[in-house]
Amino acid sequence: MNKQIGKGSSGDQENEIPPVQPDGEKRPPAVTDIIQQLGQTAVPTQGESNVYCLTIIGQIEGHLVLPPQNKTTKYEHLIPQLVAAEQNPRIEGLLIILNTVGGDVEAGLAIAEMIASLSKPTVTVVIGGGHSIGVPIAVASDFSFIAESATMTIHPIRMTGLVIGVPQTFEYIEKMQERVVRFVTAHSRIPEETFKELMFKTGELNRDIGTAVGGNDAVKYGLIDDIGGIGEGLSKLNALIESRRAAMTTGGMTQ
Repeated sequence: MNKQIGKGSSGDQENEIPPVQPDGEKRPPAVTDIIQQLGQTAVPTQGESNVYCLTIIGQIEGHLVLPPQNKTTKYEHLIPQLVAAEQNPRIEGLLIILNTVGGDVEAGLAIAEMIASLSKPTVTVVIGGGHSIGVPIAVASDFSFIAESATMTIHPIRMTGLVIGVPQTFEYIEKMQERVVRFVTAHSRIPEETFKELMFKTGELNRDIGTAVGGNDAVKYGLIDDIGGIGEGLSKLNALIESRRAAMTTGGMTQ
């Protein structure tokens, strides 16, 4: 004889049948799971706001898994978020919050290229720091802000681990470095000569070549557009959204 197990049964609660969602719908992921995995309180498909906030913090993790004690942003987590935000008609703009020490060069460039290729308005706010490969990500948006106390470290590409001492290796590093320089100068107002001068400056950083640029200096060099934080970022993003709406309305009336 089969025994029906209910909430009132003692000692058998672990065998209780979980409630079934109506119409076979899948349960949405718990908010705590989203915060833990993506650093988000909502994913683009669930948010009611027309602005999606994307956070890039810690070290940017690329093709190699970093140690568990490192605070990381995995680029394979960011790619589906950016695609979902681009596809969702309710999302009209993206606010990117950046506080990173850098990380994988190709992963950082991939994130920067995806942000730059979005059709919706984007605004970046550098809080704390946007170092190393975080610089291309910071300038990839339509408009960028930096907190006055934040810094950005500009330095040449570095490699760790086994390096084969042949000319081809150094040529590869130089070509990758040129990719970074071209992207930054194409998406900001800083001249290429100035950016390279900051990149190869000596005596500024301990045990390294490069320059630590503060918030005001980043704006002065033309690397970042303006000084500001979350409030200024949202105000600018809303203005860009309104401009896009007006352009689409005018275009539709013209057609």
